[in-house]
Amino acid sequence: MTNKKDYHVVPNADGGWDVKREGGQRSSGHFDRKSDALDRGRDLARDAKVELVDHRKDGTIRDSDSYGRDPNPPRDKKH
Repeated sequence: MTNKKDYHVVPNADGGWDVKREGGQRSSGHFDRKSDALDRGRDLARDAKVELVDHRKDGTIRDSDSYGRDPNPPRDKKH
């Protein structure tokens, strides 16, 4: 089992978007625009070498990007 804690861009109940660390209680940032939250989340995920998980307004996962060692790299990459 891994100890990595990914970052998530999630909708805030009061409006806007939050960047949250997996398992964390507080937000790492609150933004009015999702694009700003994704930019901040991307920077944090790169620094921590973890994944950034992008959520829709309904909370479901839309996409994720890995900035560390990806345990499931895309199969379409030829070496």
